[in-house]
Amino acid sequence: MLIGEVSRRSGVSTRMLRHYESLGLVTPTGRTSGGYREYSSDDIQRIFHVESLRSLGLSLRDVQRVLDDPQFAPADLVTDLIRQTQRRIDREQELLARLQRVEETEPSDWGDVLGIIRMLRALDSEHAALRQRAVLSASPDAPLPAEVLADAVLSEADPNVAGAMMWALARAGGDGLARVAAGLASRDVDVRRRAVLAIAAVQSPEATGLLLGTLADSDDVVRRRAALELGARGQVDAVPTLIDMVVAGTGDVEAAENLGRLADSSGIAEEIVRTLVDKLGGDAAAGTRLRLAQALAELPGPAAMQALSQLTLDKDRTVALTAETILHGRESPRRSARRPTGPKNERPTG
Repeated sequence: MLIGEVSRRSGVSTRMLRHYESLGLVTPTGRTSGGYREYSSDDIQRIFHVESLRSLGLSLRDVQRVLDDPQFAPADLVTDLIRQTQRRIDREQELLARLQRVEETEPSDWGDVLGIIRMLRALDSEHAALRQRAVLSASPDAPLPAEVLADAVLSEADPNVAGAMMWALARAGGDGLARVAAGLASRDVDVRRRAVLAIAAVQSPEATGLLLGTLADSDDVVRRRAALELGARGQVDAVPTLIDMVVAGTGDVEAAENLGRLADSSGIAEEIVRTLVDKLGGDAAAGTRLRLAQALAELPGPAAMQALSQLTLDKDRTVALTAETILHGRESPRRSARRPTGPKNERPTG
């Protein structure tokens, strides 16, 4: 069958058939005496296979790999197609939700509408740098609606882009914080993590209240991020989670620093020291006792000094020396403070 008839029967243009041949995807089996391409029934069947796979969204390179690789498993192809299709559906659903948010604002100026649509398309880019640039370059006269930005924050995986979105959200005003807070109730742990990061970037009583609520979250990452921010804001409710972080050795240095600030300002140093000694002292591993000494270095008061004194007798030399060094550093300023600073008395002459 000649190329023209193949084109009519298959619906594939002669130009595309020649392109398939140049790629080695579908090569005519023979030639007529006049040099024209002649396709066999197997060639035509392969053309239909190519078109079927292309209709599923595969590139020509992937189509060739599927057809020519004897080790390629059909089940792998289906799984890959499902994954790609789901990603496209997710992106389109996100775009639909954002457009609906825009519609709720009832825009009346064509310039604003076109600008917002361009921004939405940019936010749908696979490249984080383009998404961030789109947010930072938004015109103050036509910012994205707060509702759209809030939704974008909760779906943004890149922390730098999310930070830019929160900056734009604060500039846009409205109830953006409340919409971001809705992400704290999501079943998707990644959404809750993005929400707590975004809220932690906002310095307001409302944001602090929202963070306090996340201390009961089932996810360790959410609880710890909230606790660190709350500790920096002087919220003693964060103490149990901060202690757990020191015990677990996850973010323990920053957690201990926060515990020191809270203990110094709220008078709960003795309670914190007692809890840490109970959980990290005794028969714990040497590395754990070392972490206890380092945490005690951040805590004020006599209880911490006494616990450090006990650790100077530790059977592990590294733990003992660390505790001794911390104690020496604490006692030196005291000795300096007690030392007279006035001029020495001169011996009378004559």
